[in-house]
Amino acid sequence: MARTGRPKAVLDLTDDEREQLGRWARRRKSARALALRSRIILDCAAGMSNKAVAEAERVNQATVGKWRRRFVEARLDGLVDDPRSGRPPSITAERVEDVIVATLESTPADATHWSRAKMAERSGPSASTIGRIWRSSELKPHRGDGLRLSNDPLFVDKVFDVVGLYLNPPTVRSCTAWTTSRRSRR
Repeated sequence: MARTGRPKAVLDLTDDEREQLGRWARRRKSARALALRSRIILDCAAGMSNKAVAEAERVNQATVGKWRRRFVEARLDGLVDDPRSGRPPSITAERVEDVIVATLESTPADATHWSRAKMAERSGPSASTIGRIWRSSELKPHRGDGLRLSNDPLFVDKVFDVVGLYLNPPTVRSCTAWTTSRRSRR
């Protein structure tokens, strides 16, 4: 009986390719997409049909065909993602690092924390770029992690008053008289 459909590209793996694909497929830290592609190629090389590989890996048959074809054309290099189209990033990794370090390790002279605008003045990128950097790094400079002292000139006196109440609390009788007098006013 004659086969119908498109002919499949024959996959013959060298020992080095088989070993590398196995490492990519098993490695926990490799990209999930690369691990999937590696498993697809290993299954195809084992003689499985595209349909069987697609069912085993829970992908579309066209996906299996695509990676089989790319592997035959470019071997292991064919499994790596192609460069994406679009404008290249305009901000360097060094500048991103500078923004993050400055956010974490310094504060502006006349404020308690960095704002997007002040960081933009200091570092160079726009305020919206600063916001994207902070969001991707999960930085929230407006939420202080440490103790911040009040600017109130009477702050120290107020602290002494509150601490004094804890160290020398009022007597129970004076508290009872106060609560009783409040109840009688209602």
